[in-house]
Amino acid sequence: MTDEVKYPVFDAADHITNTDEAVSLLEAALEEAADDPGALPAALGIIARSGNMSELARRVDMSRDGLYRALSADGNPTWSTILQVTKALNLRVEIHPESRSA
Repeated sequence: MTDEVKYPVFDAADHITNTDEAVSLLEAALEEAADDPGALPAALGIIARSGNMSELARRVDMSRDGLYRALSADGNPTWSTILQVTKALNLRVEIHPESRSA
């Protein structure tokens, strides 16, 4: 008889411990956004879960469940919600020109 080994479910939110890690995750999500438009909301959902989701929901004036749904893999948040969440996380969305090599 073999002993069954149980492993904990991996959640990336357990590994976001500071702003630099959150920014790195969002930068990677933006790079993937052309192929996967849900990448940015999903990354914001991971970052939101790494902290106090209830407090974040209060700051963006949404229910906790509504925020979970909006930032889930199947969510479809408005641009306004994305901007409100990034602001509440003390982050800012910026656009910069791409570097061009001569």
